[in-house]
Amino acid sequence: MKLGFVSAILGDLPFEEMIDFAADHGFECVEVACWPQGKALRRYAGVTHINVDELDDEKIAYIQKYTADRGIQISSLAYYPNTMDPDLEKRNTYVEHLKKLIVASNKLGVGMVTTFVGRVPDKTVEENLEIVKEVWPPIVKVAEENNVKIAIENCPMLFTNDEWPGGQNVMTTPANWRKVFEIIDSPNFGINYDPSHFVWQQIDYIKPIYEFKDKIFHVHYKDIKIYQDKLADVGIMATPLQYMSPKLPGLGDVDWGKYVSALTDIGYDGCTCIEVEDKAFEKNMDDVKKSIILSEKYMRQFVI
Repeated sequence: MKLGFVSAILGDLPFEEMIDFAADHGFECVEVACWPQGKALRRYAGVTHINVDELDDEKIAYIQKYTADRGIQISSLAYYPNTMDPDLEKRNTYVEHLKKLIVASNKLGVGMVTTFVGRVPDKTVEENLEIVKEVWPPIVKVAEENNVKIAIENCPMLFTNDEWPGGQNVMTTPANWRKVFEIIDSPNFGINYDPSHFVWQQIDYIKPIYEFKDKIFHVHYKDIKIYQDKLADVGIMATPLQYMSPKLPGLGDVDWGKYVSALTDIGYDGCTCIEVEDKAFEKNMDDVKKSIILSEKYMRQFVI
């Protein structure tokens, strides 16, 4: 396995400085944020380390040489919108940019795109699955034509009142994974596995690794801390940030030894990326960099 990080946390740095940081601190890969410039306000979104709208042959060669010279692999081109947004104009914009990323991933020799399936928050799972049938086959066809894998993260995107009650991503549980994989039966369509989202949903984050071993294309390392006193006060029907918080690996409730052990059991040898969303390390850029370095030191117990 290769160890890297999600570049969105270093959104204030240009591409070159971000890659240099990765190389200087012993990382092997980076999941590179590729949002349209100035198109997102959500935390950790809207970061554009590679602008695919400006990706010509010269820029492609430059990116490939820059990363190769520093020994850094781009694990994926990352873009996490709601591709099933109820606003059809927004939905179309998100889908078209995602298709651009797929083509760019092929041209760059990356072969991977990480994203969400999306969801209409006020519709049922069953209603959303019907929308999956409309929205996703054309996207997957582009991936198949370009020999690119799409890895869907299992984050519910259910943190704030405007995302209530269903969140903005339907691929959030093993049960829903099975349903979507029945609709999208493609070797190019799989999972970006993040255990933290299962913790606060009270889902076993180890068992699905074995069942879906052939569908795990990419892996995240992000921790979650459940504050039991807060949970006891607001209950599971509250928006999750009222009782939990994202943390650096090792500072939350994920058993990272068991998690990485399960990945080794299934023979996973791809890229694994630390995702930092810990508000305790956001005072300034030095704090942010420290959070990535601390996470790397912790995860090196398991990933060498």
